[in-house]
Amino acid sequence: MEQDKAILRARDFWGALTLIAVSIFFLWRTTFIPMWGQNNAGVAGINWYESAAIVPLGIFTALLVLGVVLLGVAIREGGAQHALTSAGIGWDRDEAVRFSSIAVTLAFYIFGLVPRVDFVLCSGLLITALIWGFHAGRTAQMMIAAAIVVVPATYALIVHYPQAEWGKPHDDDWLTLAAWVLLTVWGLWRGPRDAVAKATIWIAVLAPLILVCAMAFGFRQNVPNRGGLIFSQIEYHYYVTLRPLWRD
Repeated sequence: MEQDKAILRARDFWGALTLIAVSIFFLWRTTFIPMWGQNNAGVAGINWYESAAIVPLGIFTALLVLGVVLLGVAIREGGAQHALTSAGIGWDRDEAVRFSSIAVTLAFYIFGLVPRVDFVLCSGLLITALIWGFHAGRTAQMMIAAAIVVVPATYALIVHYPQAEWGKPHDDDWLTLAAWVLLTVWGLWRGPRDAVAKATIWIAVLAPLILVCAMAFGFRQNVPNRGGLIFSQIEYHYYVTLRPLWRD
């Protein structure tokens, strides 16, 4: 048990360092988003509370704090010493596949899908992949889930790589939707049957829907790819169908 705990704390140590590094990187990139009402070519910028930087600043600041807390716990309980003095931290092939699959899934989601594909679709696909692919801890499921995310992301990167192509026809949206449906059907057929897995469909649909609607209509934030297959319809019906009901 002590050895298992030492291995767990060593993993926490490396995981915390990774989380801190990722958070700092994205906080740095967020500083490129106008926030303090800069004056550009004689035109005043937006107020800070209307800036699209607010949401990512909040998210990645919270992740940075979480990483620092996790690092502190790992160091206090000997995880740093074990991680730095051991030849390894107890990883076997399955653990390496798990870590690599999660890294690949998140990288293709962030850099391939989010800028080009409807936010609801790509986030629903990601949530489904992370729950059904990694919840049971089976290596084959991890690799399949990661591959199903990589396929539409790779297509979007190749076909719509330049920013000028991001708002073009929804072929990458339809491919992402097909991948999401395929992964959902596969998960229902081969995945675990516990409460978490059974709630996956609801989580994958409702979480990105609530988030994107809160960002767009509650906090007035920019959302990725406003012309996406799903969000364009949400935005249209919000302004054309729903908003006039309480403005009349």
